[in-house]
This record gives sequence, C-alpha cells and structure tokens, in this order.
Amino acid sequence: MCLSLAACASKDEEDADTKEQQIVEEETEETSGTKQDGSGSEVITKEDIDIKEEIESEEDGGHVITADGESLSYSNTSVNKTGDSSGDEADFYGENAAVFATNGGSLELTEMVITTDGTHANAVFSYGEGTTVTVKDSVIETSGNCSGGIMTTGGGTMIASGLNIHTTGNSSAAIRSDRGGGTVTVTGGSYVTDGTGSPVVYSTADITVSDAYMESTASQGVVVEGKNSVTLNNVELIADNNKKNGNKSSYYQAVMIYQSMSGDAAEGLSSFTMNGGSLTNKNGDLFFVNNTVTEISLSGASIINEDADGVFLRAAAAGWGNEGSNGGQVTLTASGQEISGNMLVDEVSHLNLYLKGGSVFTGTVNPEGEEGEVYVEIDSSSKWVLTGDAYITSLTCESDAIDMNGYTLYVNGAVYDGGSSSGQAIEAVYSSGSHNGGHGKPSHG
Repeated sequence: MCLSLAACASKDEEDADTKEQQIVEEETEETSGTKQDGSGSEVITKEDIDIKEEIESEEDGGHVITADGESLSYSNTSVNKTGDSSGDEADFYGENAAVFATNGGSLELTEMVITTDGTHANAVFSYGEGTTVTVKDSVIETSGNCSGGIMTTGGGTMIASGLNIHTTGNSSAAIRSDRGGGTVTVTGGSYVTDGTGSPVVYSTADITVSDAYMESTASQGVVVEGKNSVTLNNVELIADNNKKNGNKSSYYQAVMIYQSMSGDAAEGLSSFTMNGGSLTNKNGDLFFVNNTVTEISLSGASIINEDADGVFLRAAAAGWGNEGSNGGQVTLTASGQEISGNMLVDEVSHLNLYLKGGSVFTGTVNPEGEEGEVYVEIDSSSKWVLTGDAYITSLTCESDAIDMNGYTLYVNGAVYDGGSSSGQAIEAVYSSGSHNGGHGKPSHG
C-alpha cells in the first residue's frame, strides 16, 4: 500500500528527509507492483519474471504454442500473439489462441508473459475432455475484443495460480469458459477487466476461485450461465457494471445468473457460492437471476452495495426465455451472513430464503405488494430486521425471529402477528420446455 505523505508533513529537516524517503518508497511500489491478492501475497508483475525466450505469431487463426495430444512445458518465456479470428472456431474450439492445448494434451506454463492483440485472441485455452493446462506465476494481457485471459471449453481442465490477468477488450472475461464447459481452479493472483461485457468470471463450467483479487470496471463481476457453478473462497471482488452489452435487460448488477438458451450451456440447476472474502458493488443490484433455477450460498462474506438505489437480490423476467415463464427460481441460503438491502421477486419468479447460523437480514421483500412466491425460514440464532412492509407467501420461524421495526409483514395476504410460524418451501421446478425461446446470448465473457 502507498504511504500517506500528508500524515508525515513537517517543517524540520529530519521530517523532510523522512517524507522524501517515503516518496521514493511509494514510487518504487508503484513501478514494481505491490498489489496483493486475497491471501495477502504480492501479485506478480512483468518485472518479476526473468524472460529467457521470446516467441510470437502474427498468423490469423494461428497459435504460438500448441499441445495437441502431447505433454509440453514452458517457463520464463514471452509469448506474443497478433492476428484475428471470428466466431465459433475461436470461441468454442480454440482457434487463434496464443497458447492452445487439445486432444488430451498436457501443458505446464510457469513464469510466462503472454500478450495478445487481435480479435478472438484468447491467451491460454484448454479444449476437450482429458486436456489439462496448468499455468502459474505468470502475467497475461489481452487487448482485443472477445479475447479472454484463461479459457476452457469442451470439458477441458484449467489449473491456475498466482496469475496477473488484465483484459481491456469487450467480451473478454479474465476467467472465461464457453460451450462444453469444463473444470477451472484458480488460486491467488489478480484478475481485472475493463471492457463492456467482460466480467471477471464468465462461467459455463465449474469454476472455483480462491484467495484472489478480482475487479471489473465496466461489466458484472461474475456471470453464471445455465447448469454451471462459480465458487469464491476468500476473494476480494469489486464490480462496476456501468455499460450495457445488449438490450435484453435494463438492470445492472454485480452477479448475474441466467440461461440464454443459446445452446452454449445446459439447462438445469446453477449455483453461486461465496465463502468469506468481500463483494463490493458500485452500480445497480448485487444479484440478478433470470430464466433459470439457482442456489446461492453465502457464508461470512462482507457484501456491500454502494448504490443506494440497488437491491440485494432481483429475481425477475428479462429478455431471455418465454414471456410468462422466464423468471428466476432462487434458493438463497445465508450462514453466518449479514445481508443488507431489499429482495424483489416478480410474479413469474420465486424465492426460498434460509437464514442460518446467526445470520441477520436487514431489509424487506417485495415492499410494493404481493408478486412472486416467497418462502422465508429463520433458525433460532438468526434474525430478520424489516426496513419496510414485506409481502411473502410462507414463513417458518420462532416468535422472536423478526424485528418488525414499525413495519408490517404480510404472509399469504394476512398480517403476521409476531408469533411462531411454520410454512412450506417452494419447489424449484426446472422444465426445459418452460424456458425455451428468447434465443440470443449476450456477448459476455
């Protein structure tokens, strides 16, 4: 962290010398890079890597490094890729990626500097079942549109640790997957995106990120599509979704969970899990769920919405799926979790909310009146503090579980009297027939 010079200002020479020394230290930190990941470790920079070999390719659609059914390893190498591609061959099958593994290949990368400057030029790509890419202690930068940092499709495996990834193009997630998904495990490092439609994580796979710094400056922080998952363990995530990447939704959010019906992600139950760490949202809502069934699990995370007009959770119809059956079906489980903000569930959506393990929910649900079905269950150690009138369908709790705070809670149309209550959860039913239509995946990721 940079030192504060104001706190050190002094008129005497000794303090002036101290100030001068602090300026030198500050400049050194800025040039050498002392940014920390979620574990407190310093993030690697280009200057930290001793480059011993430089390789490049300018070929449209070509690769710099390919592991096709073979086992290869590279270290202390600079990889530079220019040249363009387009469409499915690049996004699904790895064409034009700087580093590409396929057909059960195994690729190990250590202390690499990998840069791409071209459209559909992903940096590191793992394609196909049995294919594994392991990349660690490396710097990855992409500047073209549709150019992710690390990319996994077709059932491939990606194992990453200690990376410093920065993407600046549109539709260029730092941690990216597409049709066929796979398994992605990321530990440590920094992952930053600046482009429209470029979340830090775009998941059509099973993706786990631990002890990392994550930031999006124009897009959602995380997007989960279809029957896939994202788990965040002790990460620092900052999301500023301030630019639209299409016209199917009027909402901004930090985490979006949906089904596009494009065929790139199987239909079914998705999940988002956050254990510890922090999530800071700069604009809009924290969570948005549309046209899918999902389980959101939150445990001990610091979750802050800096947008006073945004809500904690919005389950609602948007431009994906068939009108009348394209809402969000959400099970939200909070364990040892503080939740602040409202939850809005529209008439084609539903919510099961479980407050457990000393959780506190300060907010309200559907304050404007009855809409979608909402079941709330509060264990004996948890509490709900109302910040406005609330309308829910069913409730299970003890008599002291809800602080009415001067407001009124309506349960299935009747005023709740503050006594104990026992209700029934809403069944989450996913039918592919009820969600089809509305094709048109946004250019996320």
